[in-house]
Amino acid sequence: MTDTEVAPITPDKTQDNRRRAWIVTAMLVAFMMVNFADKAILGLAADPIMRDLGMSATQFGVANSAFFLLFSVFGAVGGVLADRVPPRWVLLGMVLLWSVSQAPMALGAGVAMLFASRILLGAAEGPAFPIAQQTALSWFPDHRRNLPSALITVGTTLGIVIAAPALTWVVREHGWRSAFAVVAVAGVLWAAVWALVGREGHHAVASDDAATTGTAAQGPGGISYRRILATRSWLGVTAAYASTYWMIALALVWMPSYLHDGLGFSATTAANLVAVVWAVNAVALLSQAGLTGWLLRRGVSSRWARARVGGITLIVAAAGCLALAGGERGPLTVLFLILGFGICGVMASIAVTTVAELAPAERRGGALGLMNAVVTVAGLVGPTLIGHLVDTQGPAGYDTAIVLSGALLLLGGLAAVTLVDPDRDRRRLAQ
Repeated sequence: MTDTEVAPITPDKTQDNRRRAWIVTAMLVAFMMVNFADKAILGLAADPIMRDLGMSATQFGVANSAFFLLFSVFGAVGGVLADRVPPRWVLLGMVLLWSVSQAPMALGAGVAMLFASRILLGAAEGPAFPIAQQTALSWFPDHRRNLPSALITVGTTLGIVIAAPALTWVVREHGWRSAFAVVAVAGVLWAAVWALVGREGHHAVASDDAATTGTAAQGPGGISYRRILATRSWLGVTAAYASTYWMIALALVWMPSYLHDGLGFSATTAANLVAVVWAVNAVALLSQAGLTGWLLRRGVSSRWARARVGGITLIVAAAGCLALAGGERGPLTVLFLILGFGICGVMASIAVTTVAELAPAERRGGALGLMNAVVTVAGLVGPTLIGHLVDTQGPAGYDTAIVLSGALLLLGGLAAVTLVDPDRDRRRLAQ
């Protein structure tokens, strides 16, 4: 057998690989659930934390933004590291750090440690989404990546769907510090199982990347990160994803308070609405994965099947935000809320699969990590800005924030529709 030949794969081996692929994917869905439960605690317990620690809305927003202080930097570093170190070990180390970072607040720490723990948590969670996606996608060829990518993204929404009512109950019955203990224990349990079953796949990497990117023709160094990041597709999908991440940060940090203080819902109703919005997001993600996969299998280009499906969705979400901010409070409020917050998350999965299609395997982790580093700047800026708006404008500050969010979603949608064309940019990279 020559070096270029591939060993034959028996039916039993193929079945075993498929089973392993879905086990790993399921574990990574759970990984993202813990990840977003960690992020959600401050938003779900905002009022008691601010009251007990004597924090203003601006200070609370800064505490949430502190999470993103190192998030972007370590997201890029972790993505590049995962191109050199087996991602399963990077994932294991990250989860253990998450649990360590939650411990001080569970044990009675104050404001200073709240800031420090959020910075550490952000650094540890920065690479989580791109490395989880990279690990899962290594088990699937390009035309089958939409579902596992969407499922992992759905893990972020399931984390909120489960955490919102569950952690709200823990906060109400046992105090907000107990919620930090719960997510710390969840992280340790996940790490124990992952140490036994976590693996990377190598499914169709050679055929996908050599055929579609022309990496072999680029010489020993391959295609540089600089060339990938300069493509219109990477720039466009990153801009679109950034607008989505702005909404994710807004939903995680301020949605419970917005529903309670801005729209007048009770704390229990607000928690249930948070769960509903994230549940709709999960349905939207799975629907997008099904539609995109169906289009790709019928020969529709990724420009339409991914970028324009996502871009149009963001434009619809922008309309929902603008209607939510400008309309009278009434029966349509929940509909506009769902349109604004509940469907824009599809761009997260689309962004990942687009970059995975564009970048060769040996640059995929870095390309995804660098994209994540850029888009999460929205999480650094958003919570603090919105906290300032609430302090200076009162409840009207929430409406200003929603209008701003609608404008960002519109720009992101237009960027996806007009700039992203992976087929075009893949051919240019191969030259």
